[in-house]
Amino acid sequence: MFELNYKTLANYNKVTNEYMNDYIKNITEEQWNKIFNGYFKSIHELCSHIYICDFNWLKRFSKLREFKTFNKSIFENNLKFSEIIFQNTNEYLQKRNELDILITEFINELNQNDLESILEFKDSKGTNIKKKMEPLIIHMFNHQTHHRGMISLYLEFLGIENDFGGSLYKKDL
Repeated sequence: MFELNYKTLANYNKVTNEYMNDYIKNITEEQWNKIFNGYFKSIHELCSHIYICDFNWLKRFSKLREFKTFNKSIFENNLKFSEIIFQNTNEYLQKRNELDILITEFINELNQNDLESILEFKDSKGTNIKKKMEPLIIHMFNHQTHHRGMISLYLEFLGIENDFGGSLYKKDL
């Protein structure tokens, strides 16, 4: 059961981001930064938000036990949830791909005991939290799906038809 659920989710996330990024790599800087009437004002802001949240979830997950995935220098960085990062789409595309690889590596290291373990961490407001790992991992993937939907909508507002949500049918996972 574990293999089917979490490894499939990690791969689905990576593949769907690749499809989404096929659209993002072709937008102009003006489209990347265009202001919309949503909570996140641009595709740039949304991509920064998703990346920062994924990165911070991985850093939280690293506190559960020793994982080889987290022995990389990238995890020495700290990213604040309010930051807007990436100077341009090329920088985003490179770093997004690298992070998706790390997410997959992390998921490949997980075992059933990890999923049943309690993770202690601070949320973005500094509140101490104790939660079982399994729903936290599902939350991380669900959060990405939610915001990819927002990016899809913003692309449609730009007149760019897209269907990266159908990536499941386009490529074997």
